[in-house]
Order: sequence, then structure tokens, then C-alpha cells
Amino acid sequence: MAKAAEADIKKEVPPIEKPHEIPPNWEPNVLAIACHYCAFAAADLAGVMRLSYPTNVKVVRIPCTGKLDYIHILHAFERGVDGVFVAG
Repeated sequence: MAKAAEADIKKEVPPIEKPHEIPPNWEPNVLAIACHYCAFAAADLAGVMRLSYPTNVKVVRIPCTGKLDYIHILHAFERGVDGVFVAG
């Protein structure tokens, strides 16, 4: 009976947003939040070694990711970022 009730709920509640096609040349806009002492040091070393990463990734250095407040991540999504990567 649980499956029948679940099916009835799915019929009653329409999806919030209709799925749409992703253009073939689309790339996500990613914000990488990096700890000054750990992750940013690794990103800096990659730059020294002449390694590259995609231009659609923006790296932001903060003192410690342990003190990162979730509101900053939500603001990033509000401003159009497609993904957030927090490394520390």
C-alpha cells in the first residue's frame, strides 16, 4: 500500500521545474573556496609547476574553511555560480 500512496502523491504534485536540454558547448561556472594553508598551497604549487585548470573555475582563498559560513555558499548560488567546491 505504501507504493500506491507514493504513486498518488507523485500524480498530485507537479514538478517544480521542467527539465531542459543542456547546450553542447555549456560549461559550469565553478567557485573553488580554498583554505590558505592547505588547498590554496596546492593550487599555488600547481601554478608553479605550470599545470592548468579550466578557466570556468575561480579560486578564492580564505583563512580557514572550517570557519566558512553556509550563507556565503548560498550567496554564490544566488549570483549564478553552478557549483561550489570547498577544499581545506
